[in-house]
Amino acid sequence: MKLREGFSQIWITQSDTQLSCLKVQSAAQSPSRLESLQCHFTWNLEASRSKLMRLRDKLVDIGTDEGNVWLGHIYNLQGFIHYQLGFMEEARDFFSRATETFHQLGDADEAPCLLVNYGNLAWLHHHLGEDTESQAYLSKLDTLMEQSPPPIQDELHPEVCAEKAWTLMKFNKDKKLQAADYFQRAVRMKPDMVPWQTSRLLALVTRFKYENTDQDADVLEEMRMAREQDPDNRYLAAVDLLLRAKRGEQVQDEAHELEEKILMNPVSSYSGIKTLMRVYRDLKCYDEAIELAEKALKKNPDVRYLKRCAALCYRWRIIFFRESRPGQSMISRAISLHEEVVSLYPHSSLMKEVDLANMYAKSGQGLERAEQMYQEMMERDLEPADKQMLYNCYAKYLNFDRREGQRSIRYHMKAAEIPHPSFFQQNSINLLKKIRDRGRDRMCREIREFLKNLPVSESVGVPDN
Repeated sequence: MKLREGFSQIWITQSDTQLSCLKVQSAAQSPSRLESLQCHFTWNLEASRSKLMRLRDKLVDIGTDEGNVWLGHIYNLQGFIHYQLGFMEEARDFFSRATETFHQLGDADEAPCLLVNYGNLAWLHHHLGEDTESQAYLSKLDTLMEQSPPPIQDELHPEVCAEKAWTLMKFNKDKKLQAADYFQRAVRMKPDMVPWQTSRLLALVTRFKYENTDQDADVLEEMRMAREQDPDNRYLAAVDLLLRAKRGEQVQDEAHELEEKILMNPVSSYSGIKTLMRVYRDLKCYDEAIELAEKALKKNPDVRYLKRCAALCYRWRIIFFRESRPGQSMISRAISLHEEVVSLYPHSSLMKEVDLANMYAKSGQGLERAEQMYQEMMERDLEPADKQMLYNCYAKYLNFDRREGQRSIRYHMKAAEIPHPSFFQQNSINLLKKIRDRGRDRMCREIREFLKNLPVSESVGVPDN
């Protein structure tokens, strides 16, 4: 990755101004040696501030229990995220935690797993103007490479491939295939590393978690083999059940068995509990998803990740299950959980605030409160991607809860015309096309002209009916 021009992606406070100037100066003087390193600073990990905040929270929710084979990777990525956000001391602290974690794996400074971490530290010290310290880490890297050359000449170390794969998979869902390729390269050099094999498969199959795409037969066979090799991986087991449920298999009994095992383990986003809740959702067993969430909360009442999962289950039940109307007690519980979640994720709460507004709207007496929340959110200085998401959600709220079809269309247009390819843009374009094709709305001619003149309408994969 070429050095960022002036580090325009870093947000700073007034107290960081002097440090920022120093970083710009150091970046301009950076030697090519740093640019040749394999680490987070050279992997093109660009993201908006809001996305960085959301990713920071997701990494916290993974947990730091002993035995987590990705703990060093978590700390490394957290360090880079905090650097991107302008929190330099926090970045230094996380990189140091990563160093300690990798040292505990054995071989001390000779461990190839430290290659990425030392590269990160060399870059961080360089940007802080601490060139002596930066050079010291470059020297450590040279020693590591001399003592532990990669098993295959001109190939990355397997540990570097695995960490790059894990980072890409977490940083950007669109890079899952690239992540799978790096895991495959790592496994070829170290075929006994079961976590790498499992993660490669998860990078491939999690593309299907949120869509009804047919899974390749070879991938399904790999899943079966992976479960035999990694039988204690509850997350893998939950993903397997989810894929099979999407294919129409009846996996409810297996889900109940897995539920008992998951509830016995420490809570984290790697435990498989959220994926198992999605299994119940796809089986139309919304009440069972809620029951699982409440059981987990009863055992761990202070875990914010579980409150987030529980709020999600109640939202599914209220929005998607139309066979019976939810009672007021269920809606009150949903609102209470969503309010807690918003307060527990203060730096990445926009989507959660939208969910809360929608819960108010479904309460039958909260339309005014929902409208107030949406208006307050739209008054904020939002990044284009967040504004697009908000317009799309507000358009649906206008249509389904307020029965204001024309205003809804206007906000779908607002979402669609923001030049940011995303699910929300595509969803708004799809809905506009459906209205156009039905031909019953008096805005059809305007919609037709709008879509005709929308440059991005064909670039997001929406078929033109």
